[in-house]
Amino acid sequence: MAKTSTTTQGLRAAIERSGYYPALVAEAVEAAVGGEPIRSYLVHQETTFDQNEVRRHVTVLVLTGNRFIVSHTDEQAADSTSPTPYATTSTESVTIGRISSVVLSRVVANPEQYVPGTLPREVVLTIGWGAVSRIDLEPAACGDPNCEADHGYTGSSTADDLSLRVSEAGDGPDTVREALAFAQSLSEATADTTR
Repeated sequence: MAKTSTTTQGLRAAIERSGYYPALVAEAVEAAVGGEPIRSYLVHQETTFDQNEVRRHVTVLVLTGNRFIVSHTDEQAADSTSPTPYATTSTESVTIGRISSVVLSRVVANPEQYVPGTLPREVVLTIGWGAVSRIDLEPAACGDPNCEADHGYTGSSTADDLSLRVSEAGDGPDTVREALAFAQSLSEATADTTR
């Protein structure tokens, strides 16, 4: 999962431990990584409920010396396009210099009693590189409460390429630690490109 100075074998073992189509996921990730040494990685398997179906998916994040690689695999039930269940795997490779933001949100219980080094109960890692943005708009207004003029819109644009949530309750404390370690490695790698 997320460990600095890891090997391809360590990544492969983490993918196999996730138990989610390991041969398929590993082949896609290894093809994207190529021969580059791996600096850090995170494997996150998640189960969701969609109406009457249970769906699983896995996200693998890999940091090499030059690139950030995202792999995502989803399973689908049989449908009108396929008489049998199937999985879709995609990978994206982003140069480290393109990463514009690494946001790590930590949720801690009883913040008034927080002791440095205590594990957050959940973390949300959001990484932006400009492929996807979220735009939030709202009507603009002026300070005059009697004004009926159209002032257009105001809003903000936020990079939202990838958001990954892990929690101690759902994923276990080790996965939260691994997500924190990966986020730190990625933040350090992006800082290196600005020097």
